[in-house]
Amino acid sequence: MLYSRMLIPTSKETPKDAVLKSHKLLLRAGYIHQSGSGIYSLLPLGKIVLDKIATIVRNAMNQAGAQEVLLSFVTPAELWIESGRYEKYGKELLRFCDRKNNAFVLGPTHEESITQLVKSYVKSYKALPLNLYQIQLKFRDEVRPRFGLLRTREFLMKDGYSFHSSQQDLVREFHNMYNAYSKIFSELGLEFRAVEADSGAIGGSGSKEFMVLADSGEDTLVICQSCEYAANIEAAKRAKRAAPEPEPKAQLAKFSTPNVKTIDEVCAFFHIAPYYALKAVVKKFTYKLDASKQDSHTPESTQSNISTDFAVFFLRGDDSLEEIKALNALSVQGFDALEIIDASEPELEALGLHAGSIGAVGLRNLIGNRPIIFDEDLRESSGLICGGNEKDTHIVGVDLGEFASITYAPLASVRESDICACCGGKLTHKKGIEVGHIFQLGTKYSSAMGAEYLGEDARPAPFIMGCYGIGISRLLPAILEQKADEKGCVWSAASAPFMVQIIIANCKQEEQRQYGMALYENLQSRGITTLCDDRDARFGAKMADFELVGAAVYGVVVGKSLESGKIELIARDGLERKEIDSHNAAEQIAALVSNSIQPTNSAHGNACQHTAQNQPHQGRV
Repeated sequence: MLYSRMLIPTSKETPKDAVLKSHKLLLRAGYIHQSGSGIYSLLPLGKIVLDKIATIVRNAMNQAGAQEVLLSFVTPAELWIESGRYEKYGKELLRFCDRKNNAFVLGPTHEESITQLVKSYVKSYKALPLNLYQIQLKFRDEVRPRFGLLRTREFLMKDGYSFHSSQQDLVREFHNMYNAYSKIFSELGLEFRAVEADSGAIGGSGSKEFMVLADSGEDTLVICQSCEYAANIEAAKRAKRAAPEPEPKAQLAKFSTPNVKTIDEVCAFFHIAPYYALKAVVKKFTYKLDASKQDSHTPESTQSNISTDFAVFFLRGDDSLEEIKALNALSVQGFDALEIIDASEPELEALGLHAGSIGAVGLRNLIGNRPIIFDEDLRESSGLICGGNEKDTHIVGVDLGEFASITYAPLASVRESDICACCGGKLTHKKGIEVGHIFQLGTKYSSAMGAEYLGEDARPAPFIMGCYGIGISRLLPAILEQKADEKGCVWSAASAPFMVQIIIANCKQEEQRQYGMALYENLQSRGITTLCDDRDARFGAKMADFELVGAAVYGVVVGKSLESGKIELIARDGLERKEIDSHNAAEQIAALVSNSIQPTNSAHGNACQHTAQNQPHQGRV
């Protein structure tokens, strides 16, 4: 392609609302155009990159035995009501009615649609297993879209769904998809990790996220420095903490503690480590009143089933509540919790609780049957000090082993230097960008929607399902966040719009122009994607665009050195330069390109699994 014929609108100015380098570069280098809040159009270069990524994903899925379909972007709301997700998904689900007042949603994901499709056509275990995928637009009505293509409202996603007659076969396919995803991100030349994750609104278990490591990532990853354990902080686990010395020794007693409210103040007053201070966190949570009646609800009435209540979570004084873990703990206790919200001081007072003096002793008498959950690290702990449930009081000598019944669950955020539960090594935090997610869904959707097949015993059974997603459009900024430099875009060999960019230093110099165009035709005939900068522009401006746009893996400068039989070859990644002979330049470039497009072995790993079957890929960050 000739540069003069392409739409590549570059800009020297940094967009005002752009924070991340990928957002700035995609706009400045002419890859995307913002159409509205969280909505972007892809310009020619952006579309080329998107298509190359989609092709890599499609090839890997086909090789793994999946079949491509294309589901409707618009989904009848009744399917979401049937699955029970119509209100649980929240305001991010865009709902609307057509001219006949039929309710629809714009699909942010397609579990309901694919379940209905397979329910319609697959009737016997003989047709299983089945893995169907699509590369399709999604819409999620983000309350605050930001960071360019990283968090948009409209986006392109590959989502796949598998159907099985046994849990064992689902696990087999889960590992098949794990291997396929690892191949995809390795071929894209990315440094990534597969981490344990929370399943969120999609549900299921056996969830793993594929994270591109980048300092700008929104997700915090917990990674062991000694083994392959890796998890999103929302799902991370740690070994039980070692108790510091000395443990406070005291009989159960109540003390007056005027103006002592914070953990630091409690520790200073009683001369204890925060480990022995029992922190109470009171949260308000929303939940569905009666999930069993969802099938009979119309879209307009479902919101009336949402109610609120309060829960108390206890942790050690130097720990912090991880809200996703708190939500999961509430769900385990039978509360179909949707979200948790901070409780205000007036709300606490209405419950008979006093901020700074909330404790475990006698709390049940104050709040009735509302959930009280203790962090797993507190199991059977003694020597604790907590609030006295009266203003300006605390109780010493609290022994949780003496309580009649206690609910424990993982609640605390895992901190750096906590101990790995797998190997005893130290845990550290890294930042990552989620680009893929795989789930073992089980029968969550098939049971809710009556999607069944006849088994070998001729009895009906719900499909056992898996779900596998990749953010196709999200991979554009993810690649740049990891690879771009201070001068501009840097793409991997597999994702760059072109392999070679020829830069004719002075198009008015006939020898340079003729040689550059001849080299361009030669490389094109060899099947090497080539961009030729044939513009009548200053050489400095052309080089600035080569660095900013990063449209090619290699740049070839045809300049004054051509007179002595030399041209300059520049690798965009690192900007390393060397001279090559002009008389056989096409052969040298072709050999270099051939070596560049081989799949890359990038760092990735599996999370706390040690058998050969469960750890198909090893690697270190």
